[in-house]
Amino acid sequence: MALDLTADVVALTEALVDIESVSRNEQQISDQIEAALTGLDHLHLTRIGNSLVARTELGRPERVVIAGHVDTVPLNDNLPSRNDGTLLHGLGSCDMKGGVAVALKLAAEVDDPVRDVTYVFYDGEEIASEFNGLRIIAEQRPDLLDADFAILMEPSDAGVEAGCQGTLRVEVTTRGERAHSARSWRGVNAIHGAGKVLDRLNAYVARRPVIDGLEYHEGLNAVLISGGVATNVVPDECVITVNYRFAPDLTEDEALAFVTDFFDGYEVVVTDSAPGARPGLDRPAAKAFVEAVGGEVKPKFGWTDVARFTVLGIPAVNYGPGDPVLAHKQEEHVPLDQLRRCEKTLRTWLGA
Repeated sequence: MALDLTADVVALTEALVDIESVSRNEQQISDQIEAALTGLDHLHLTRIGNSLVARTELGRPERVVIAGHVDTVPLNDNLPSRNDGTLLHGLGSCDMKGGVAVALKLAAEVDDPVRDVTYVFYDGEEIASEFNGLRIIAEQRPDLLDADFAILMEPSDAGVEAGCQGTLRVEVTTRGERAHSARSWRGVNAIHGAGKVLDRLNAYVARRPVIDGLEYHEGLNAVLISGGVATNVVPDECVITVNYRFAPDLTEDEALAFVTDFFDGYEVVVTDSAPGARPGLDRPAAKAFVEAVGGEVKPKFGWTDVARFTVLGIPAVNYGPGDPVLAHKQEEHVPLDQLRRCEKTLRTWLGA
């Protein structure tokens, strides 16, 4: 059945959850969203692959982005949806079809907002970055995302989580010399040498910078370790994978410079890197949004796609229904009252 954007936000969330859209299988849900939005005179639609951008063009002094991904992780015996009167259960209900439903309701019904709005419904968020629809839009058509402020409808318990930390992964290698373990003194044990690397990590004191009034807490941790060739051989190599979660006042280059200096004397190879996102709470649209939501604004300690907006110079926050701890769990669910609250809050902020 076609999506009914006149239905209440709970019923719309149920309908979205019941469209199976595991990553790389988003065509059906994207087709239905496109069909539902087509014909709304106040929106200009652009489709790129299985991602959709719907923009108002009212000449307002501010433009904001409201974005959400339509894909989910694989099924885990959690479809179809189930509404128990308090919670809506089902794959993607929390992460993040509840947020998508809120955005669709706004896109369809708020035809004269006080701010121009760009709604983005994108695919490929739950898998490798090469498939991420928001990344593809940003690379192919950055003009479509131009804005003063962005909201990513990631689950945040209907509270504002501003910006996000960056993430950097490196491999730190210690070297030795192979020898028979019966004559270990004739070699140099690279695994034993890794102890000094771990000592540095144990002595690390996390930086806790305050940005836009929010305290971020960095982390530098060994997350993997590998070494050894056989049980009777002194190993000549050991690799420690380290993850640095850095506050958004650092660039990726600055984060790498810190890690390289921290592990001075060792081989350091970058395996993955993504920037953080500054909260930008000093922007007029952001201030008005925080006032509309109310409550305590918290920093985002994980990494989300808000960082992609930072690359474009757009401050962003995470705001959506659902507890992020439930994302990807079999028992995933979203409170019905949070769906309604998020919709009401955003309507107020948009002047509806």
